[in-house]
Amino acid sequence: MTETDEWVWVVTDIEVDGPHPGANSMRSLASVATTMSGEMFGEFEAVLEPLSDAAPNPRTKAWFDSEPGAWEAATQNAQPITDVMRRYVDWIMTLPRHRAFCAALLSFDGTWIDYYLRRFTTYGLHQGPYKDDKLFTGPALCLRSYTSALTGRPPAELPAPKLPQHWLGDVEHTHKAIDDARGFANLLHFLHREAGAPV
Repeated sequence: MTETDEWVWVVTDIEVDGPHPGANSMRSLASVATTMSGEMFGEFEAVLEPLSDAAPNPRTKAWFDSEPGAWEAATQNAQPITDVMRRYVDWIMTLPRHRAFCAALLSFDGTWIDYYLRRFTTYGLHQGPYKDDKLFTGPALCLRSYTSALTGRPPAELPAPKLPQHWLGDVEHTHKAIDDARGFANLLHFLHREAGAPV
């Protein structure tokens, strides 16, 4: 086992009905737990009920309506938020101790996950250095920034649809959370190999 394989990355994608946590709702989330070299530790997928005090953003809803099947995938068979977040925490806690969050973009997906964790659980994405009961035991990774660092291209030029398909393991970026999380997990593995790190 290499030093990097001591870490399990919770590679996550979300679908939301607007830009602002609280005013809008996270409708679905999916995570793939993996090491950088590709060892897999399972997946989590859920559709959440909307927040009772929120409403979809009209422009976001219009975008969903332009993507066939995306709204249905993000909203069908929705479950109570407290149940989903409790199960999500329980699942993460089953992963090996050295675990960290990973998303593209971290500043977007991470903000939403942190909001939902803090509102509906006792945890957060980052809980500071002095708390013993932590969900994640290391700092989060922005996969878009990692891609930028290795390619020399600005992060704004590197959304998933513009990346070569083989970087994503030939997983189509469908805007269904689990599909996109799997693609991003493959991207993490690809970038790790390209960086010349030991595998």
